[in-house]
Amino acid sequence: MVREQINVVFLNTSYPREVHVAPPHREVRGPGWTACVRAQLTSATGSTLGTQIYIVTISGGKVVDRRRAEADDICGTETYEPI
Repeated sequence: MVREQINVVFLNTSYPREVHVAPPHREVRGPGWTACVRAQLTSATGSTLGTQIYIVTISGGKVVDRRRAEADDICGTETYEPI
């Protein structure tokens, strides 16, 4: 699902590479799911941003939101699979 909607997670101009996703988890509050996604990205100026991690919200089979993962999120301890 994330692979099919990668343009919702990352801008095309960030040239996402080495994209990996962790298994989804039920949202604590709400009917959807969340998953951690990480990738090597490029900035708008063309410089490398390195590995960036986002949390995506999935509802009704679609990625409906994304935000950059923070230190207190579970993304640092997740097991990722390449997509």
